[in-house]
Amino acid sequence: MKIYRTDKAPRVYHTRVEPTLKAATATLSVDPNTHYQTVIGFGGAFTESATHTLSKMSSENQSKVLHAYFDPEDGLGYTLGRVHLNSSDFSLGNYTYVDERDETLNSFSIAREYQTVIPTILKAETINGRKFSFLASPWSPPGWMKTTGIMNHGGKLKKEYYPLWAKYVIKYLDAMKKAGVHIDMISVQNEPAAVQTWDSCLFTPEEERDFIKDHLGPALEKSSHSHVNILAWDHNKDIILDRMAPIYDDPKARDYTYGAAFHWYMSDDYLNLEKMHDLYPDKHLIFTEGCIEDGPRVGAYETGVRYIKDMIQDFNHYTEAFIDWNLFLDENGGPNHAHNYCDAPIICDTKNDTVHLNSSFYAIKHFSKHVKPGAVRIASGVSTDVIMHSAYRNPDGSTAIVLFNDSDTDHIIDVDGTHIHLPAESMMTLIKEPHV
Repeated sequence: MKIYRTDKAPRVYHTRVEPTLKAATATLSVDPNTHYQTVIGFGGAFTESATHTLSKMSSENQSKVLHAYFDPEDGLGYTLGRVHLNSSDFSLGNYTYVDERDETLNSFSIAREYQTVIPTILKAETINGRKFSFLASPWSPPGWMKTTGIMNHGGKLKKEYYPLWAKYVIKYLDAMKKAGVHIDMISVQNEPAAVQTWDSCLFTPEEERDFIKDHLGPALEKSSHSHVNILAWDHNKDIILDRMAPIYDDPKARDYTYGAAFHWYMSDDYLNLEKMHDLYPDKHLIFTEGCIEDGPRVGAYETGVRYIKDMIQDFNHYTEAFIDWNLFLDENGGPNHAHNYCDAPIICDTKNDTVHLNSSFYAIKHFSKHVKPGAVRIASGVSTDVIMHSAYRNPDGSTAIVLFNDSDTDHIIDVDGTHIHLPAESMMTLIKEPHV
């Protein structure tokens, strides 16, 4: 008999469960010889709002939540991160790195990031014991480079500023490298099809294509950052095919583009991800943002359900990495300079110095704790449609199978002759050690 350890969450995560002898109601099968994509890893966003919130907590609680996310043994073991280039809505206000209309970029400085963002990154890396890989995403160029003259409410980057904006990005990469932050990926623009009340900028697919092939790609190639991979789109799944086709169908732009970044808002059309993979199998799919909107939901189980369902579906449709949105938010779901309050897996009550680990935190942990960077997704199947599943072979030879019982009925699952109790509306990860 092949023995599996079981880890359950969010209600009783890390409880060892003995196999039950009850009759099975479903069968789980795994085929380790059928391989799909390789997993890059998991992480979250070090926004100014998140790191500012953390700085307001006691030293004890700061250490607690950083270990919760980044400790490779007892935490989520995050190895990826996202940072915003210039401000985002989850900043304390609009800001850029240069003085107004400084086309020389001589005033360029990321001093603001040294206040809370960079120190938090360095602390997290110390806890984890390794350098992280970061995605940098711009929400808006400086207002004076845009057709509207402001960072908020959309507008476009003026064509005459395409070369200067590419140079600006290189200056940012230089500065972050000097700070000790390892940026591996850069997206052209966060949510380039959305006019937001906060920092935003519009690009058509053709404009993204031209900026990549004529400006950003060549600028990276000529710099010391030629290793940095370009991601396009960085928005929702609904029109990802239409957005990426003009880029991938242009040979020069395709060569410069590592893959497509996407978010979970507005659409659950996971088949679009699989279609992307089938059409462009050499390109990559990276989940770069998702959160529960409209403020904190402390104690809610449904937020964890949203995460576990999305992660299982994303990875089962060829996603290679999952980067959550804000690591931490305060008791209001901010701060956010546009009042776009949201939830986060960890809510830090700065008024009472209290930490809340939400069900979404534990849902993510089912993946990030047990599916290691370099793991390969393998084939799996369950004899009932109500149990969602996703299986992986880790680099050390262990197998991790993430399960979610999306029904109001308990199930007994037969796994290689071992019967596992999967309660109604519960999440579980099965781990088969490499020596078994």
